[in-house]
Amino acid sequence: MKRSIVLLLCISLVAATLPVFAQRVPKGTVQRIKVHGQFLEGNLSGDSADRYVSVYLPAGYSSSSTKKYPVIYFLHGYTDNDAKFYGFEKHWMTLINLLDTAFAKDPAHAAIVVTPDAFTKFQGSMYSNSATTGNWEDFIAQELVGYVDRHYRTIARKESRGLCGHSMGGYGALRIGERNPDVFSAVYMLSPCCLNSAPMATGDIPAPLLKAEQIKTIEELQQADFFTKATFASAAAWSPNPQRPPFYLDLPVKNGQLQQDVILKWDANRPLNSLDQYIFNIKKLKAIGFDAGDRDTGIAESIKTLHAALDAYSIKHDFEIYDGDHINHVSKRIQENMLPFFSKYLGY
Repeated sequence: MKRSIVLLLCISLVAATLPVFAQRVPKGTVQRIKVHGQFLEGNLSGDSADRYVSVYLPAGYSSSSTKKYPVIYFLHGYTDNDAKFYGFEKHWMTLINLLDTAFAKDPAHAAIVVTPDAFTKFQGSMYSNSATTGNWEDFIAQELVGYVDRHYRTIARKESRGLCGHSMGGYGALRIGERNPDVFSAVYMLSPCCLNSAPMATGDIPAPLLKAEQIKTIEELQQADFFTKATFASAAAWSPNPQRPPFYLDLPVKNGQLQQDVILKWDANRPLNSLDQYIFNIKKLKAIGFDAGDRDTGIAESIKTLHAALDAYSIKHDFEIYDGDHINHVSKRIQENMLPFFSKYLGY
């Protein structure tokens, strides 16, 4: 009888402890605000220059009026937005729980995390400067950073700013990071797209490029497949044309033929093509890291090339090809690799 009572008591104690333990993870808060971007004004697409921005404030932010934090700028991927990553809309991944868990384990390295909504008429800005979609590169590196430093308790210096992103956001992190080493000190790319030129031959034009030429209205574009839409987003970012309504861009195919002048413009925006010109800027960064899944074959090959190029310049970097595809392990990579990367290299 006594043994049964003791066993029951132990079970009750364990059961009572589990929910208490689960509640011990301190919860951060998210503010979804709007930031006006002067660099986004007058874009030919007609997208609003008032952009939603999600700001994660770590647990403890509200209980202190003096503690300052480093800031990690996280750029979302193509077809995504800030709302999806911060729980305002349903998505395949939510950052909040990852951040809460990581910072609960290492509260000394908690950070503010900021994500702007870069969803456009073409479902993504490519984080590039363009008359068609607006100057996204300048908006993030100048206006958004300035706004966050003015309105939140940040450690307002480059050593305490990190820049990262997934897919299109990974591309944006490298593009903006290598051009603004006096604003950001550490850059991490998760499965970054669009780093290298796609091989093309006149007789073997990719289907999305051919399909894109057939689209004449915004309504038709909205019904198109992912890669055809991405063709328009790339053209809006890298081959804008103010004389070509309603899209205000030049597509890489016209009358069924590749347009080499457009392809050259796209190639000029591929970071691997211009890496040599930004090496001295990259050397100013304190740290750079990137990874991709082995089944994300094109992207995996591109970051292998980036890895080799940085090695050739003796630039230390974090690099890994892991077992996975474009999205299936990204949550784990953020929690176990990206956030520790920033904990190691950002100034606190």
